[in-house]
Amino acid sequence: METTSPIPRELETEKIPRARVPQPTLVAESVLLEDDVVRILDRRVFPFERVWVECRSVEEVARAIENMVTQSSGPWFAAAGGMALGARAAERERSTDAGRHAAVHAYGKRLKATRRTNNQIREVVDDLLAVADAALTQGDDIVSAVVRGAVAAADRYTERSRRLGTHAANLIPDGATILTHCWAESYLTETVAAVLEAGKSIEAICTETRPYLQGARLTSESLAEMGVPTRLITDGMAAHLMDRGDIDLFVTAADRVTMDGHVVNKIGTFQIALAAQALNIPYIALVHAPDLKAPQIADVEMEDRDGDEVLYCLGRRTASERVTGIYPAFDVTPPRYVSTIVTDRGRFSPFDMRSYYSDDLTSARPS
Repeated sequence: METTSPIPRELETEKIPRARVPQPTLVAESVLLEDDVVRILDRRVFPFERVWVECRSVEEVARAIENMVTQSSGPWFAAAGGMALGARAAERERSTDAGRHAAVHAYGKRLKATRRTNNQIREVVDDLLAVADAALTQGDDIVSAVVRGAVAAADRYTERSRRLGTHAANLIPDGATILTHCWAESYLTETVAAVLEAGKSIEAICTETRPYLQGARLTSESLAEMGVPTRLITDGMAAHLMDRGDIDLFVTAADRVTMDGHVVNKIGTFQIALAAQALNIPYIALVHAPDLKAPQIADVEMEDRDGDEVLYCLGRRTASERVTGIYPAFDVTPPRYVSTIVTDRGRFSPFDMRSYYSDDLTSARPS
């Protein structure tokens, strides 16, 4: 019933071939599920400090996600751990199956409300709610069922990232310099691993990505750890470097891709995509799958965070005391500015997202 291994490591079963290029620390050690605690690596201070935030309740996990303790795919793993805590709490506090069912679903609702723009939290929570419901129906122990379900879901997550990385790597030529924005987690690191395993060499340029500097701290550290020559730029330098020929490809993750091909990602992605198209540089967006529950961009709830976060950098105020901030956390890149969307099932035109869900994948671009 118990697991003491990092959730990401639980995924690496015999079904998944071991990569010759190991994943960096930030991916391999992100969230730990240990008995009655979920330990989350604090990405707000990494790599300068390696601090673990200990969460002993669903509410503490939810606040950690909301407070940006973990970002990118980190909230997915944190939410999975949070559901395990929720199952334990429901088993401990409720005496009937109906009570346990209501409690687990309330915990799931709280976790899904943390960051609504990215659909990954919703997907893993719904998956584990279904596991809990089945366990209650069958008279099984819901704690064991949800823990097993979390490990199995994480297994699938890593396997899908590896397939995505293999498809994406075929688009990156030997000797290319890629530009990336924000922190794309295993979407990017699996792509880079596949590139390196194919014997190709690449270089990377990372935007710093204000206000949390995920590019400066997380992406650059991870790519350098993998042996990729990596340089850092401020967020305003991308178009100039593209114009003078320093960048071959723009590659990011997508927090969500709608069925009509809009790419939702970290604020700042859209302006770089505009520059890339103007300068004939391909923009490749990485995502496990387009979201069937978002037929159009109007179906995506866009997160606006507290503007005060823009006024600070790494805990220090960097703006005048006379001003206030504005912080839309994500922006939207329309499909006409996206060259290719790479998924775990192959490469697709942003105008053909429906084909992802077709058994006939002939419309996917060949690998």
